[in-house]
Amino acid sequence: MNNNLSVTKRNGEKETIDLEKIHRVIAWAAAGLEDVSVSQVELKSHIQFYDGIKTEDIHETIIKAAADLISEDTPDYQYLSARLAVFHLRKKAYGQFEPPKLYDHVVKLVEAGKYDQHLLTDYDESDFEHMSLFLDHTRDLDFSYAAIKQLEGKYLVQNRVNGEIYESAQFLYILVAACLFAKYPKETRLKYVEGFYNAISTFKLSLPTPIMAGVRTPTRQFSSCVLIECDDSLDSINAASSAIVKYVSQRAGIGVNAGRIRALGSAIRNGEAFHTGCIPFYKHFQTAVKSCSQGGVRGGAATLFYPLWHLEVESLLVLKNNRGVEENRVRHLDYGVQFNKVMYQRLIKGGYITLFSPSDVPGLYDAFFEDQDKFEALYVQYENDESIRKKRIKAIELFTLFAQERASTGRIYLQNVDHCNTHSPFDPAVAPIRQSNLCLEIALPTKPMKDVNDENGEIALCTLSAFNLGAIDSLDELEGLADLAVRALDSLLDYQDYPIPAAKNASLARRTLGIGVINYAYYLAKNGLYYSNGSANNLTHKTFEAIQFYLLKASNLLAKEQGACPKFNETRLSQGILPIDTYKRTVDNITGEPLHLDWESLRTSIKEFGVRNSTVSALMPSETSSQISNATNGIEPPRGLISIKASKDGILKQVVPEYKKLKQNYELLWNIPNNEGYLELVSIMQKFIDQTISANTNYDPSKFDGGKVPIKQVLKDILTAYKLGVKTMYYHNTRDGASDDVEVESDDCAGGACKI
Repeated sequence: MNNNLSVTKRNGEKETIDLEKIHRVIAWAAAGLEDVSVSQVELKSHIQFYDGIKTEDIHETIIKAAADLISEDTPDYQYLSARLAVFHLRKKAYGQFEPPKLYDHVVKLVEAGKYDQHLLTDYDESDFEHMSLFLDHTRDLDFSYAAIKQLEGKYLVQNRVNGEIYESAQFLYILVAACLFAKYPKETRLKYVEGFYNAISTFKLSLPTPIMAGVRTPTRQFSSCVLIECDDSLDSINAASSAIVKYVSQRAGIGVNAGRIRALGSAIRNGEAFHTGCIPFYKHFQTAVKSCSQGGVRGGAATLFYPLWHLEVESLLVLKNNRGVEENRVRHLDYGVQFNKVMYQRLIKGGYITLFSPSDVPGLYDAFFEDQDKFEALYVQYENDESIRKKRIKAIELFTLFAQERASTGRIYLQNVDHCNTHSPFDPAVAPIRQSNLCLEIALPTKPMKDVNDENGEIALCTLSAFNLGAIDSLDELEGLADLAVRALDSLLDYQDYPIPAAKNASLARRTLGIGVINYAYYLAKNGLYYSNGSANNLTHKTFEAIQFYLLKASNLLAKEQGACPKFNETRLSQGILPIDTYKRTVDNITGEPLHLDWESLRTSIKEFGVRNSTVSALMPSETSSQISNATNGIEPPRGLISIKASKDGILKQVVPEYKKLKQNYELLWNIPNNEGYLELVSIMQKFIDQTISANTNYDPSKFDGGKVPIKQVLKDILTAYKLGVKTMYYHNTRDGASDDVEVESDDCAGGACKI
């Protein structure tokens, strides 16, 4: 190589190429790592030097070379490439590797309009000096490569047009903590800032995209999930559509309940005209959802809910189907179909399901959620009323159509509305659950709006985070982490803005939170337990008991300090009824693990002081945020020991935690023989979780005769889930061989919304 060649530095200056400097940076990144080679990275780089080459181009080439070397035999290249990426990122953000002083950094970015100015009105220079004492930039070196790329792509404050980045990860973490505890009393708030910063920067707690990307910036909407219900009127439909646009633009994942909309051919204006039916209005909602990208963080997406007994159900079930024409398809929404005991009984008994337009059967739609006995009585009454328009269809035919569409699209979801209401913190007589959300883990009361300013409507928001089960050493640790998580998320409810009155009133009255878990697959592997054989059942029971107990305890403690949520009286908790009282008793056949914590004292305290938050738990997919923690996502088994994830940030390799030590312990997705063991584990979790769970079903056609998954098996799993008390079912995954090694990150509730 010609030694007279020059490089162009980031500041535009030129200097002679110094190969030794490149070598030193790679050696620094390799320090303390096993089975990595500096020379291998240099060889793999194949840098084509030319006069004036940019140093950042050299650096990016080296980072990619190191990332390409990540393999099952050499997993530590994920850390070598990450450290190189951190070095590169800091150079881009600060012009040097060493970050600036915290206070100076905050002043600069507040003045530039990138950070919220309240940081400098709520805290002074001495507060930031105090924070600097526990701020630890060396924690940047604990990230994996996939984590750094996700941070860079989604979370760090940046100009998304020109790619300029303004911060590194530890500033993100410390300032999220500072924002969330800014209004705490001065004598205690820095203690909470420190505790929360340590919990999130050491990956014990995981935060969702809206919080990671938004808190500390002038944008103040951080709820991951938004549930919007419409009534059967044009004004209400338009109000719902307007709400969708506002919330999609602010990074939220949407659930839309459109089950009240009357069927095609129904009379409107006293018979003056025929109703156009559901499909035109679903298209209207689809347009609203796709009208905004979410600040470059992810695309808008929504799941729309309707009951199985809707008169148009046969047309609605095929809306995502690739066959058909645009006029009778609405493919860019996902769908949640709602079931209850009556529907399943008709299937089991070989009977018929009768379809109605909700507008023709007064009281039936409300009873579907509020009172199962009343629903059944009304349903039979309307079946026998010859004056009412209806259609009868064999239950097996309707369930088969549902199962076929679920299997072929993977994205027709299921909600058991009776379980969502009988095993719920809310009293269904006054606050029924009528829908879930994009990722099927939120279950909160909603009410349609008459218009977008209707203060009597109710848009439900849920704010998420998760415990990293792989990062805790003892279940006792959950008590302190639960206290931090509940306090931080509860503060966020007052900290954020609400663009619509129906959302503000409901959020501040119910104060709902959804705290879940990541790294469950690693947690099982670490304990030598498996999804499929029942060995994990008892530990799962013990773990999720602790999670729910400590979350409720934290919310109860907060209620003692700050008051119970205003609509505490609309919860079963106000009557002293806890999740351990209402779960599906079939779970007792799966595990005999007893309760270990003092639920009776907690019950007494909740009845006396209330809870600050109507809900505290939900199990979300956590697809993106789990990568930040180098964790397995949510409760799912990994597809491979190395996952190759395709996202808008490129192809990212992620190695399961403690790969070398535990690789024999991981039960990989396609090695699990069937869904039964997984569904049993979900049902044990659901015993305690007060909202619901993003639970998937997975099918490998090669395990069945003729290489085809029988619909009978799909229906059997749906029935098993119902019998076990499972509230919702999310993806139906089919192994197609081609995608065994590559997971495509979808844009639905993404990393953010629900993929916390």
